[in-house]
Amino acid sequence: MSFHKELETTVRLLTASGKGILAADESTGTIAKRFSSNAIENVEENRRAYRELLFTTPGMENSISGVIFFEETLGQKAKDGTSFPALLAKKGVVPGIKVDKGTINLPGAPGELVTQGLDGLGEALKQHKANGARFAKWRGVITIGEGIPSNYCIDANAHLLARYAALCTEAGIVPIVEPEVLMDADNTIERCFEVTSNTLQSVFDQLHRQRVVLEHILLKPNMVVSGKKCATQAGVNQVAEQTVRCFRSHVPAAVPGIVFLSGGQSDEDATAHLDAIVRMGPHPWPMSFSYGRALQAPAIKAWAGKVENWKAGQAAFAHRARMNGAAQLGKYSTSMEREVAGVR
Repeated sequence: MSFHKELETTVRLLTASGKGILAADESTGTIAKRFSSNAIENVEENRRAYRELLFTTPGMENSISGVIFFEETLGQKAKDGTSFPALLAKKGVVPGIKVDKGTINLPGAPGELVTQGLDGLGEALKQHKANGARFAKWRGVITIGEGIPSNYCIDANAHLLARYAALCTEAGIVPIVEPEVLMDADNTIERCFEVTSNTLQSVFDQLHRQRVVLEHILLKPNMVVSGKKCATQAGVNQVAEQTVRCFRSHVPAAVPGIVFLSGGQSDEDATAHLDAIVRMGPHPWPMSFSYGRALQAPAIKAWAGKVENWKAGQAAFAHRARMNGAAQLGKYSTSMEREVAGVR
């Protein structure tokens, strides 16, 4: 199969109706924070066991089309000896890999960040593909604050996202392009709209300059929301309206799918916002989710690192996956949240 057909097939699988992507790519440091809040020791076996809990959840493949791995996870196996990529592939779930190496301070731009990891990425992608990965993810971070973001920061991150995307498609791997405007400040939803618009404009300009075929990528952006510290929080409908207006203005119709990040929203807010966005369609692209914490938080809490809580952890994960699968179809309602422990 040619890379062209291979990329199209992967994109089609990842954008399947009623499904979205599980971001299980937390670094060792990030998962340590989530484990510690639930009194779980951050050792490799616990990280492996937790990912196995998620990946072996009965029926998860009905709502999850792909899983983004952390590099450690890509090489791990289930207790029966099956590699995680093979385990997911048997379920029809596409394995992917986070390839960026995190953020560092952007030189000459106080308070702003840039992502590292481009050196040696071409060769690394070949190895990841040999290990079963069919798509990848790179996150660029844009911070809102006093006098920031600068155009310099936006353009630097957009350039790196485009270079990463070009390397991925050359290796036959679908790139998820993730420009995230953080929601941690006290900004209004209008300010988020402005920064997200500028960021998307730069990202697609750079993708064009780097000769990336848009039909072979997925976009993983933030929604347009109020900053967490903003005194007046935008409601669900306003978030949907502002998000759709922003993306219709700046995302080419050639992009085959948008998979939103949750960005620190509560579990139910992330689901409700996606549902409201989808209901405003039809859109030029499928709108779905690529959530990490918003899919996993209840599962970690229910499991708490204890073997006897295995089924409870899986039931909590299955519930959030079903809720977001329903939202991707525009069929979610808050009354559905009464489902607990897998009981409908």
